[in-house]
Amino acid sequence: MKVPGTVWALGVVSLFMDVSSELVHSLLPVYMTTVLGVGMVAVGLVEGVAEATASIVKVFSGTLSDALGRRKPLLVLGYGLAALSKPLFPLAGSVALLLGARFMDRIGKGIRGAPRDALIADITPPETRGAAYGLRQALDTIGAVVGPLAAIALMLAFASQIRSVLWLAVLPAALSVAVLLLFVREGAARENRHERPSWRGIRALPQAYWAIVGLGAVLTLARFSEAFLVLRAQDVGLALAFVPAVLVAMNVVYTAVAYPAGVAADRGHRRALLFWGLAALIAADLVLAASASPALLFAGVTLWGVHMGLTQGLLSKLVADASPPALRGTAFGVFHLVSGVALLAASLLAGGLWSAWGAAATFYAGAAFTAVALAGLARMQAKGGS
Repeated sequence: MKVPGTVWALGVVSLFMDVSSELVHSLLPVYMTTVLGVGMVAVGLVEGVAEATASIVKVFSGTLSDALGRRKPLLVLGYGLAALSKPLFPLAGSVALLLGARFMDRIGKGIRGAPRDALIADITPPETRGAAYGLRQALDTIGAVVGPLAAIALMLAFASQIRSVLWLAVLPAALSVAVLLLFVREGAARENRHERPSWRGIRALPQAYWAIVGLGAVLTLARFSEAFLVLRAQDVGLALAFVPAVLVAMNVVYTAVAYPAGVAADRGHRRALLFWGLAALIAADLVLAASASPALLFAGVTLWGVHMGLTQGLLSKLVADASPPALRGTAFGVFHLVSGVALLAASLLAGGLWSAWGAAATFYAGAAFTAVALAGLARMQAKGGS
């Protein structure tokens, strides 16, 4: 099952950018709470607004890439903005400036996300799309493993001076943009592109697509920002320098599961992947809620990684398969917009629950939302069969 070279190149681009981003993000919640002295609601607000911003921008960039008939220029702009944002994190001395840096970083993510996902669909046959999305996600997640590992090593080397460590995130971000410029190929120009961005095209998306959008929104409501995993690690007594290890553990599992799950999706096991992905998230939330030691914490984080690996590439494949070729950028943009709004709501709720009733309440609420989603999926399966 051959995956196109451009998909490999996009995976390497994602790998380097994720090394940079996860080095920053694995330290950011601790930086906000210990250095800047902000509360849990502010953490949820920063994370939720940042991710929602990325999702809103994806609608415009996806639609624009459909209109242009080209994806790469928007990828260069998106990854370039993310790279330029990295020096702003160590320079930030207040929540407002930090939010500005996070905002710029996520705008970059929003610009590149939908065109990148659409480009993979453009150059990959339908029968190998699950593998292609799984491969890109696996390479991306390797970066998400290396980034927190680098954060741990650098925190030890720099005696937990977080600002000094954050400066080192600039280099892999620059490498990401270099690989994109040199090795990512656009593919043939598409004859069925729009003359201009058309919002009317959204109404032309089929009903099956909107069902996938709804499913993605419910999954996102049940799974709030991973910043709360980092804060939970600190909450159970993990040493500050080793707090990023929770993201390492989660992403190692995510990497291991993503590609095999993509291949399984290509072979028709979509409902099983969704079912077990939701079951894994319920188990993760329950274990994290009950965690009183690092051992239980890492068990919950491992289950969280299983959930991510089973569901994220699958959702991308479902969106690609359900959307017309001329509207793929728009379809991915709308999907990410709805998911981003759900993530904002989930992150604000998580921060509020944590502040009012403690960490356990946050994760129990996540388990409850996921159980509702799982019940809905079981009901759909009973009505619709396989």
